[in-house]
Amino acid sequence: MNGEMTIRPACAADQPALIRLVAGFRAALAELRGEVRPPDLTAAAGELAEYAAKDFPVFVAEDETPALTGYLVCRVDGDVVWAESLYVTPECRRQGVGERLYAEAERLALELGGDKPYNWVDPNNDKIIRFLQKRGYNVLNLIELRHAHPGEALNSTIRVGKFEFKSRP
Repeated sequence: MNGEMTIRPACAADQPALIRLVAGFRAALAELRGEVRPPDLTAAAGELAEYAAKDFPVFVAEDETPALTGYLVCRVDGDVVWAESLYVTPECRRQGVGERLYAEAERLALELGGDKPYNWVDPNNDKIIRFLQKRGYNVLNLIELRHAHPGEALNSTIRVGKFEFKSRP
């Protein structure tokens, strides 16, 4: 991606490309858990329909061709904005696409009278953790505790204060 990039709200015409991006995002998340899962376009379409039904703002990055190179979904609860999912195609990463998309979540949060967006992050997602750290984000107060799913291997350790927990690799 060497030309112009536009960040804008998603529109109905984006649906087919956006479904492929959402499917790519979900497949990438599965890889963090050690699962190889092909992109599921049907599930991705359903996920997009849920976002639309809940009126979640969706922003897309579009290159000069114009092709979609990434997306960001925000969940809004009053003046609190959650960056629900951020995905950039592998070939367009490290070119500012994620930065520009995430800036939309930050702009939206301020526009609604809130602070910066909140993020739920898989502890194995080193890429988004580094991305958010560079933007000044830090772990403040949210930790997800749950039982392992059947067959889920827990063979690394996460330390939270004086507590240690088994986690996925």
